[in-house]
Amino acid sequence: MIEESVAGLLGDVGIAAVPLEVTGKAGLPSVFRVDVMAGASVGAATAAAARLWQARGGPAARASIDLGHVGMAFVSERLFKVAGSELDLWADLSGDYATGDGGWVRLHCNFDHHRDAVLRALLTAPTRDSVAAACGLMPAVAVEEAVLAAGGAAGALRTRSPWAGFPHGPLVRLTRTGEGPVVPLAPAARPLEGVRVLDLTRVIAGPVATRTLAAHGAQVLRIGAAHVPEVPGLVLDMGFGKRSCHLDLRSAEGRAALRELAATADVLIQGYRPGALSGLGFGRDDLKALNPSLVTVDVSAYEPEGPWAGRRGFDSLVQMTTGIAEEGMRFAGSDRPVPLPCQGLDHATGYLGAFAAISGLVHRAESGGSWHGSVSLAGTARWLDSLGRVTPGAGQDPDDDLIAAVNTPHGVLSFVLPPGTASGLLPSWDLAPAIDGSALPVWI
Repeated sequence: MIEESVAGLLGDVGIAAVPLEVTGKAGLPSVFRVDVMAGASVGAATAAAARLWQARGGPAARASIDLGHVGMAFVSERLFKVAGSELDLWADLSGDYATGDGGWVRLHCNFDHHRDAVLRALLTAPTRDSVAAACGLMPAVAVEEAVLAAGGAAGALRTRSPWAGFPHGPLVRLTRTGEGPVVPLAPAARPLEGVRVLDLTRVIAGPVATRTLAAHGAQVLRIGAAHVPEVPGLVLDMGFGKRSCHLDLRSAEGRAALRELAATADVLIQGYRPGALSGLGFGRDDLKALNPSLVTVDVSAYEPEGPWAGRRGFDSLVQMTTGIAEEGMRFAGSDRPVPLPCQGLDHATGYLGAFAAISGLVHRAESGGSWHGSVSLAGTARWLDSLGRVTPGAGQDPDDDLIAAVNTPHGVLSFVLPPGTASGLLPSWDLAPAIDGSALPVWI
């Protein structure tokens, strides 16, 4: 199924087939075919990198993945350690809560402003018991709607049926949006060597996409801001291969600096909610005017064609709203939601975002133009649902040979090496995670 899925993804975006070798044993046990989703998303990004490298004078395109390695990459944030300590990934108030109608709702409180929105919406004290008591007095969808209206992030447990009735677009959308010149890339020792990437993403999906581009040789500059909240440990795990600068896009100076960077970039990947960048002067048409050869990729929670396009969302919430956690609960005979064994929607969407970006670069090198791609967590959930069901097998212990360590100003970081092999070349990161905001907003 993995080889067929990768061939289908390549064909969907107009990229010639690439031979793919799949080895190793699946290690993400679930009633859903998580291993197929993981292998195909990593395989597609790796195959596209091999195809781009061939287009710029590299060896004949071929790709390989090891499913054990892929499984470790899909839980990279759980295996990541700082000075021997694992990350604390969830805030105290984040989690699943039973509701007054016998249902469940998940609240995402990892950012302070989302936590505060929950407390405003539920008129409750900042303790888990108080939040649980408030949820227990309301229907699940009412909690969800109140939290969203207050500016927070929540997802009520649903079956798959409501989501299946929404309009859906392609898993990976890639369209030509302008008539820029052909931009061939010079011969290089790595698939994406010399490619300039602007990273306007955070948390997991978008950062996985840009981290993947960095692993294949791209120069990635992450754009953050002092006033924008982050999950500190995730910034480190997702920060390999990147430099980090701060730009306040609320200011004229910050917007001017981003325009200058975008004018000379090759790729821009952004995870803002729909309309947010457009309101700052960086919509699709604005970027195309700045740089007619730019490849852009949008990473969103919900599909842009659907009624929830502007809704705040994270992997754990999308698993609740699209029926994944409900089906996992029924299969396990549990009395509470059962999610996937990893933040699989995040990671797969990230690799698909990298796949879209690299595919845009292939087309730009062959026929020119500006190219726009889009991927979403909910679109990935729909894909996972379409892959069918299996009886879960056993999980796999991590392979220590696939974990490396590096000494940094943050301490010794232990991390999972990037998966996949493009035309015999192992991906690797040239840079350890930077101090947030430590770089100047310039290309090097």
